[in-house]
Amino acid sequence: MNSSQPLEKRVSDLEAQIAALRGPGAGGAVPVRGIRKRASWGIGDIPFYDVAIGPDWSRGQVRGHAKGIFAVGDIATGLVALGGIARGGLAVGGLSIGLFTVGGVSLGVLLAAGGLAIGGLALGGGALGGAAVGGGAVGRYACGGGVAGTYVWGPFRRDPEAARFFTEHGLARMCGIP
Repeated sequence: MNSSQPLEKRVSDLEAQIAALRGPGAGGAVPVRGIRKRASWGIGDIPFYDVAIGPDWSRGQVRGHAKGIFAVGDIATGLVALGGIARGGLAVGGLSIGLFTVGGVSLGVLLAAGGLAIGGLALGGGALGGAAVGGGAVGRYACGGGVAGTYVWGPFRRDPEAARFFTEHGLARMCGIP
């Protein structure tokens, strides 16, 4: 037996391990393919729609970042954005940031709805805003199970001003206001 054979086998094994670490497709593994679709027209440099989901190994991207008027992606930025992280006028995602937002963590200037909602009008399990409705709600006007604010409607304090505000804005049923 040649003394270089064990060394050659070891080098071959190491090369296989390095190829596997380089990413899908490099070592014979089935590559994970992402989706990329973009409208050929739009407004200026902004496409009408952009879809970017999953990796694009040719560009060295692990996550897709969609940018368009309508954007759908792992990270989406647009007038209407849907994604794991969504930013835009209307944003829907795990983390959503924008004017009107819905998501697990939702940060909305005008309206935020989600598990944790922070915004002008916040609706969520935890809600923080000018007007907040939720299990735990903090705001100038707040209603829910645990509330803090100037005018609140909760189990221990029921301000008539809070009842008037939530009734006037169509939120009385959400707050349990008769």
